[in-house]
Amino acid sequence: VQLQASGGGLVQSGDSLRLSCVASGFNLAFYAIGWFRQVPGKEREGISCISGSGSNISYVDSVKGRFTTARDNAKSTAYLQMTSLKPEDTATYYCAVAPEPQGFHPSQYCSHTGFFGLWGQGTQVTVSS
Repeated sequence: VQLQASGGGLVQSGDSLRLSCVASGFNLAFYAIGWFRQVPGKEREGISCISGSGSNISYVDSVKGRFTTARDNAKSTAYLQMTSLKPEDTATYYCAVAPEPQGFHPSQYCSHTGFFGLWGQGTQVTVSS
């Protein structure tokens, strides 16, 4: 049972990147997915969460309109498409999953790292100005 995040890299301001999060060992369709980021010395920040069906998605204000979260349960993969990247987006990005409770609203859970029990290893995104 694991998550494998990938797709990070060094890009310039305004560029795009797509992060992937591949799940193995369990049926991803029954799990909510969260994308988080963390810079040294700061708390891990929930930036986007998506329900198991993909029909409910939340974004933190700082990425709204620039980042898009999606999932393909048939491929056991979640994606974070990041566009118009800024230097302040520089961070280590993580994906995480949690069994989706009834009545799940992503925005209510996305800021709570403790809700998510399985985490990927993180992928570094560095945006130069």
